[in-house]
Amino acid sequence: MRKSLRWLVSLSVLIGTVGSTGVATAADTDAGSTTAVADAQSADIKDRILAIPGMSLIEEKPYAGYRYFVLEYVQPVDHRRPWAGTFKQRLSVLHKDTSRPTVFRTSGYGLSTTPSRAEPTRIIDGNQISMEYRFFTPSRPQPADWSKLDIWQAATDQHRIYTALKRIYDENWLSTGGSKGGMTATYYERFYPRDMDGVVAYVAPNDVVEKEDSAYDRFFENVGTKDCRDRLNNIQREALVRREPLQKKFKEWAETEGVTFNTVGSLDKAYEAVVLDFVWAFWQYAGQDVCDQIPDAATASDDTVYETIDAHSGWSAYTDQGLDYYTPYYYQAATQLGSPSIKQPHLDGLSRYGYQPARNFVPSSIPMKFQPHVMRDVDNWVRKNANRMLFVYGGNDPWGAEPFHLGKGTRDSYVYTAPGANHGANVAGLVDAEREKATARILAWAGVSAPAVEAAQPLARFDARLDKPVDEDVTREHGLRP
Repeated sequence: MRKSLRWLVSLSVLIGTVGSTGVATAADTDAGSTTAVADAQSADIKDRILAIPGMSLIEEKPYAGYRYFVLEYVQPVDHRRPWAGTFKQRLSVLHKDTSRPTVFRTSGYGLSTTPSRAEPTRIIDGNQISMEYRFFTPSRPQPADWSKLDIWQAATDQHRIYTALKRIYDENWLSTGGSKGGMTATYYERFYPRDMDGVVAYVAPNDVVEKEDSAYDRFFENVGTKDCRDRLNNIQREALVRREPLQKKFKEWAETEGVTFNTVGSLDKAYEAVVLDFVWAFWQYAGQDVCDQIPDAATASDDTVYETIDAHSGWSAYTDQGLDYYTPYYYQAATQLGSPSIKQPHLDGLSRYGYQPARNFVPSSIPMKFQPHVMRDVDNWVRKNANRMLFVYGGNDPWGAEPFHLGKGTRDSYVYTAPGANHGANVAGLVDAEREKATARILAWAGVSAPAVEAAQPLARFDARLDKPVDEDVTREHGLRP
């Protein structure tokens, strides 16, 4: 850890007799300080965490080998004006031991309250702090001033949590996250590069220029086999050719479920948005190995086409009810992060709206203005300043078409791609040499012993209940989101 300086006690020779004067000697002070530290360290970990000003307990859940706490922490709505209101932000602590290193994990979305362990946490056998991103309910200020939802404010949330907990967890820290969580870990490092000892960012998109998305078009022209691409494109096209009968089924489903389409504007717009997501969603969450399950569009029934689109895109994605939870993401996409657009020439003459911008998926009552300099700043910083950063991408993941890049000024940093992997790419899926290198660097950044670094193997055994894929820490509807 880039640790703050510890107290250095210098012993001095005191002349004269103290006793009755009441003046403490250096030895007295040192003894008192040592006793206080010992008392604090012997306290129950829950008591130590709850002694942090602004921290409160929601619940504790048992898990073998760990203590697991779901907590709330009082944060300023605006870190530039901390006196102007606060909100409670959820976080969780998967406690192993204060003598172990700690991983700071965020999904960039809400917080799962089920114990889980990120891949770096397993690799280093450490503690894990997980944070709910601001403005995801219930971690939303009331009333919600959406102008306070930006990457700097969120990074400063993370910095304050780290600062509060590092007094307890004083070994090395790593930050991590998958998808938007990987973006979040990168932005945190950009604004607070002295907090963490290393960063492991999984499948993190890097949309530097919002209106230049040709990299995605090239990706879809080449991913997988031609047969697979044709199967997917044909089913997608067929869903628009059969818009009338399939949209009738969609309308009947919507009426039965009681869902509405006020935000996106109409059922027709929502229908097409789901269909246009289909190919992207297939490569994001599935892959070449299940392409043979995609039916032949020429012989598929209406029901089969409808159900195939639903299985990968999800008909609920652009309903008001499906969009509501993700309003903070779409707001950020429309103001800072950017969002992809692809041409899909096989749909020419059939698509009425094309890829709709993120603005269409946020209630019109929320004002927004895009800030084109924000992602350029982050990209420039990473290229020139990345230090102890690891980026992991999936070779068949569309979000990896616009990745982060390293430049001449970077140190001990790496960009690796797991062949054939989708949006769940991880270190374990890298080719042998890169997997060993990545694992060794993660262990070294965590400050574990040299023999463990040389062995380049995870220190904790795999646990199917704890060790979930990188993008499964939050339950999601389908839809075009990282």
